[in-house]
Amino acid sequence: MNDSLVILGRQPRLGLAELESLYGSDNVVAVGGSAAVLHIAPCSIDFARLGGAIRLCKMLTELDTTNWKQIERFLIQASPSQAAKMPEGKMHLGFSAYDLSISPQQLLATGLTVKKVIQQTGRSVRLVPNKTTELNTAQVIHNNLTKPNGWELVFVRNGEKTLVAQTVFVQNIDSYAERDFGRPKRDARVGMLPPKLAQIIINLATGPSEFAAIKDKLSNDAICMPPEDVQKMHSERRNTTLLDPFCGTGVVLQEALLMGYSVIGTDIEPRMIDYTRQNLEWLAAKYPVNAAPTDLASGDATATQWPPVSMVACETYLGRPFTSTPKPEILAQTMTDCNLIIKKFLRNIHGQLRPGARLCLAIPAWQVKTGQFRHLPLVDQITDLGYNQVRFERIGDAELLYYRPDQIVARELLIITRK
Repeated sequence: MNDSLVILGRQPRLGLAELESLYGSDNVVAVGGSAAVLHIAPCSIDFARLGGAIRLCKMLTELDTTNWKQIERFLIQASPSQAAKMPEGKMHLGFSAYDLSISPQQLLATGLTVKKVIQQTGRSVRLVPNKTTELNTAQVIHNNLTKPNGWELVFVRNGEKTLVAQTVFVQNIDSYAERDFGRPKRDARVGMLPPKLAQIIINLATGPSEFAAIKDKLSNDAICMPPEDVQKMHSERRNTTLLDPFCGTGVVLQEALLMGYSVIGTDIEPRMIDYTRQNLEWLAAKYPVNAAPTDLASGDATATQWPPVSMVACETYLGRPFTSTPKPEILAQTMTDCNLIIKKFLRNIHGQLRPGARLCLAIPAWQVKTGQFRHLPLVDQITDLGYNQVRFERIGDAELLYYRPDQIVARELLIITRK
């Protein structure tokens, strides 16, 4: 079984859209409310670029049951042979379950039973105890569960069946925290775009073109791309230029550089360009960033003429920040201001893009009641502006929202292509 199981992040619908964008709908199957199966082996997935995924697992089997006692019996039978295949030394064992009717106490009890069974084969085993049904990323990392002697089993309900997989990668939470809070220049006034969301925006702007090349390499029943082809693909990203015309402090540019793309960033405020430059210098000193070309300049997104670019990924103007629901007249004026600026930008850049060029814009939407949003008028005018909206098979347009439950101003991800 060469499939992968991906555990999605806090807003799983965005993670699902990201996977479908990069790998195509034919290769992505949603599972429950928090996971997806990819018909691709883990070794051919660039997990570090996925902002909407917290775990990448290798699919092991699918059980024709969701009954935990039956699943436990399977584990008791299968665990000794698996333990025998692992390197000598202490084995680290952990379990995580999603969408199954099981308590942390039941999961812990099963873990202790499996530990005892493995110990009877002569192996030394350390079990990571469950306080919840899912081990968090820090637990997986600090308990070495993705190392050669680590074995975290992940169980996900899939209808009346249960998928069983082994974790091979988890998000590097320390790196994300450093790239978010460790940058020398941050500015709450222009928003705090999380690096994970920046990655999602870039991946939605990238589309499946890069994976098409991978798919060709995986013909004739190959499981993984040869390392030399992977390196070549990464080096070729330098020939792909990403534009962020509202670059702020440079979070999108930062994540694009880490992926290997060339970048162009502009912002109407010269101070933001200075902040971005300092942040990218910090990035180059801290991380192995390829020497991809970087072009920064101050400029109004509604009037700037840019060099040729391959794709556009950005957080646009979000308008006034609100900590409570604004009065109708204030919201109406804010919506008008945002709509005008973003519309002018789309008109300005249209003639500068090749037909088919893809854009992912984080635009504002306003939560006026719990779960009810007001959207910019331009969302319904995309065709008139000379663009086609990209739609996904497994995610509706209304689900492409990034927000906290108590947040008024949400980010709506608008994915479009130039006609």
